[in-house]
Amino acid sequence: MESLSTPSKIMFAIALLMVPITVGVSGYMLIEGASFIDSLFMTITTIATVGYGEVFPLSTAGRIFTIFLIIGNLGIFAYALTLITRFLIEGNFFQQIRTKRMKDKIKALQNHVIVCGFGRNGQAACEMLQKHQIPFVILENKKELLEKHINTSHEFYLNEDATNDESLLNAGIENARGLITTLPNDADNVFVTLTARGLNSNFTIISRASNGSSYTKLKRAGADNVIMPDRIGGAHMATLIVRPDVNEFVDILSGQAGADVQLEEFSYARLTKNLSGKCIVDLNIRKVSGANVIGLKKGDGSYIVNPNINMELEADMKLIVLGNSAQMETLRQIID
Repeated sequence: MESLSTPSKIMFAIALLMVPITVGVSGYMLIEGASFIDSLFMTITTIATVGYGEVFPLSTAGRIFTIFLIIGNLGIFAYALTLITRFLIEGNFFQQIRTKRMKDKIKALQNHVIVCGFGRNGQAACEMLQKHQIPFVILENKKELLEKHINTSHEFYLNEDATNDESLLNAGIENARGLITTLPNDADNVFVTLTARGLNSNFTIISRASNGSSYTKLKRAGADNVIMPDRIGGAHMATLIVRPDVNEFVDILSGQAGADVQLEEFSYARLTKNLSGKCIVDLNIRKVSGANVIGLKKGDGSYIVNPNINMELEADMKLIVLGNSAQMETLRQIID
């Protein structure tokens, strides 16, 4: 019985309740010749021991049948009610309702990010996504981890295993813009990456890796970028000694130092028609918004740092723009 799922246990409890009811109704109809309603009422009052009295006069055979009905069904009735009560009291019923509502909300999401794993790296990723107002869905199979760290600002989350196809589908992978997998086990990250790439071939996958040997495997599995937190952390600590001021300034640019600074990319496709095909200077970005174009990404993946303002934009280029939140909002209204 312990191996049965919760829905199976409920169905089993209902089936147990139906057995004495069926036996009781059939017995009273055959022995006493009572109607179906009278037999049903007599059966329910008998097995529930509510003590309403006899609905119709009982013969000797009817009373003997009633005695065996009571004795035979006290344990069955009590056990079935215990299963149903436990299901309601332990919150499984209401938890399933909340999960169903959460999945319905997630189905309506578009262009969101799926974060697999809600450990330290996953939490940091969610904070950054939240800061940039990008919707995200958390997948974490450890319930206690979600209960400890989740808060009202984390609107979408599922207590499910990210390595399962169904979990990724429940998180809306088909409509997502990207996936970040931060599971502690590299093999799990490889599996999630491989599965996710099969379910959505057109979105970005970022994976965490602990071992250098996992880098190639993750890239082959379909990861666009592989991050090794330990290596990055160690290198960053060393450069704080070698070039402290430069690194602190980079932290400010990336928004990690808490300053109101944003770096954002704008693709050619986002430019309105009247701006298409013009040079950077024609966009007049600094004058109208205060933000600055500090880089370009070309179609071949190469970058141009501090590009010439007279460079003409091409269809496969992306602008890397630096500014504060107010400047970025103004720029979005102009460009988008």
